[in-house]
Amino acid sequence: MPPTLASLVQHSALKLTVRAGEGSLDTPVRWAHVSELADPVPYMEGGELLLITAMTLDAEDGEAMRRYVRRLVGAGVVGLGFAVGVNYDEVPQALVDAAREEGLPLLEVPRRTPFLAISKAVSAAIAADQYRSVTAGFEAQRELTRAALAEGPDAVLARLAAHVDGWAALYDASGAVLAAAPEWAARRAARLTGDVERLRERPAPASAVVGGTEDRVELQSLGSGRRVRGALAVGTEAPLGTAERYAVHSAIALLTLTTERSRSLQAAEQRLGAAVLRMMLSGQPDHARAVAGDLYGGLLDAPFRLLIAEAAGERDPAGEPPLQSLAEALEAAAARAGEAVLAVPEGEERLVVLAGDGGAVVAACEAYAERKTEEAELVIGLSAPTGPIAAAAAYKQAEQALSVARRRGRALVEHEELAAGSVLPLLADDAVRAFADGMLRALYEHDATGRGDLVASLRAWLSRHGQWDAAAADLGVHRHTLRYRMRRVEEILGRSLDDPDARMELWLALKATGDTPRPL
Repeated sequence: MPPTLASLVQHSALKLTVRAGEGSLDTPVRWAHVSELADPVPYMEGGELLLITAMTLDAEDGEAMRRYVRRLVGAGVVGLGFAVGVNYDEVPQALVDAAREEGLPLLEVPRRTPFLAISKAVSAAIAADQYRSVTAGFEAQRELTRAALAEGPDAVLARLAAHVDGWAALYDASGAVLAAAPEWAARRAARLTGDVERLRERPAPASAVVGGTEDRVELQSLGSGRRVRGALAVGTEAPLGTAERYAVHSAIALLTLTTERSRSLQAAEQRLGAAVLRMMLSGQPDHARAVAGDLYGGLLDAPFRLLIAEAAGERDPAGEPPLQSLAEALEAAAARAGEAVLAVPEGEERLVVLAGDGGAVVAACEAYAERKTEEAELVIGLSAPTGPIAAAAAYKQAEQALSVARRRGRALVEHEELAAGSVLPLLADDAVRAFADGMLRALYEHDATGRGDLVASLRAWLSRHGQWDAAAADLGVHRHTLRYRMRRVEEILGRSLDDPDARMELWLALKATGDTPRPL
């Protein structure tokens, strides 16, 4: 502990006597300062024991002493030492009364005790306290290091919580709680997810203090360079002391080492993942399993999903690459769920991912796409569930879904949507509409002159599969009138309606233009 007024009073060599403020003697003393100025406040920082002989003060003037003491208390002075036997044989009653009114500890210093002795005692106590703090900090560092090597991050958090007499929690890059100590702290830590996300937006290293009614929480980012790989939260009732600060800094270094993989290892894993994926796509699942070993667990034994993600639009140069952000989100989801995931970058603009069907990674991908829909940073195509021998087909499915997502302006499209849905949404393409407008324009122009309703007649005839009576009834005209109109359609278009290809193209053109004629 740092020195207090009580410890100075108990110092046998100083012979100090308490004359006022007995209830505030436990206040820590930051320094002992001698000043005979009538107003020493401009030179105070707070926490000092001020030592005076009252050379320039009228210490017997009650009103002057009240003003003097009040200013000292306002400046944060924690105690006043008055030397007797120099200018005054005893402490003036006016000063004693003023100190009692303000609750300022007033110490009587005997003539045989020099101020230098008090300053040395305070300095020695501060140095001893700092030495104890540094020693405790190094011991905490050794203990945390042993815990990290022998047991991992959970043990580091447990030791850290004990050292700071509070709680500690570890977050991943997405802001989710990975571990907490004690166990009850997990719920408290989960309420800080928003603060962790805001911390993640700042370049590492970053820190923040979150004050609440329950405790005081310090957040520290984890990661090397400018990338945040996670965060550490430390909750205590009071600000951290020197020893506790040493322990926190040691924990940050150790947790960074455990959560931050080296670039060379990460690059090697990516190369291995790329080789495994190539083998899967080339129809060699057995070779892929042999190369992967235990790295991807049972991921290659199906069922799995294959997704392809591409960057969309222009990216903010100052922001994190969206593909990198997606990869980290998926890896974090896999780590939390204990799943394996294979993520392989294809250049800088594409990411290919193999993930277990129905698992946390696929769910995280869907949630990520939902959050990023408005920002349009990524487009993602997701294959149907498949097995190892059909990986190449799954890749094609993901590419097809990706193409549709890009055309429709959607963040994510699953191939199952295409297989189970209608082909008509695929017609919502500018090129298809242009083709349809070109094919039907002459008919629209004919109808616009009021010489007949050829477009409606063609639609009715095609919808009835060329049945004259049924189509004529739908239109409310005689079948001979409908036959005449169909001959006019053939003449205008230069196409025979007996040709099934012509009928198909006309029907799709009508669907692409919709039920309302295009403006001319």
